[in-house]
Amino acid sequence: MPDNIPAAERPLMPESYGVPASSEGMLTWDFVTTRLKAAHNFWISTIHPSNRPHTRATWGVWVDDTLYFGGGADTRWARNLALNPAVNVHLEDAHEAVILEGTVDRLTEENADAALLSRIDDAYEAKYGMRHGTPFFRLRPRVVFAWKEFPTTPTRWRFDQS
Repeated sequence: MPDNIPAAERPLMPESYGVPASSEGMLTWDFVTTRLKAAHNFWISTIHPSNRPHTRATWGVWVDDTLYFGGGADTRWARNLALNPAVNVHLEDAHEAVILEGTVDRLTEENADAALLSRIDDAYEAKYGMRHGTPFFRLRPRVVFAWKEFPTTPTRWRFDQS
């Protein structure tokens, strides 16, 4: 994640949804990070070469304010990401939703810092009782959405992709 978290704002939604125009009730970034740290499963949506969406559940860890997840190179979703790094990730609970949209890059022993890879594997071991090993995908969010009580709390953060 970028060092500077952008200001929270309201997402654009139809007026009929009843989302307030004011900032009262919007969530803090801590809500997002707490949910991402605690989540056991993450739903990953990728784009199939035929432009169909492809969604699967996977494990992941929140380390150094960044979401990392892994998967075998032969899995459909990993092959999708090799062709198109666009991804959506969301948690299982739609009542306390966190949705990340962005792109990923693939970390391997050849292109990543060994200390970072060790911290990611340590987090996997602490969370899932096993080390994952490379490769890992690192999510670079373009936008993050979250809510806890709809329609009063929907909040959006937009990240600079430069």
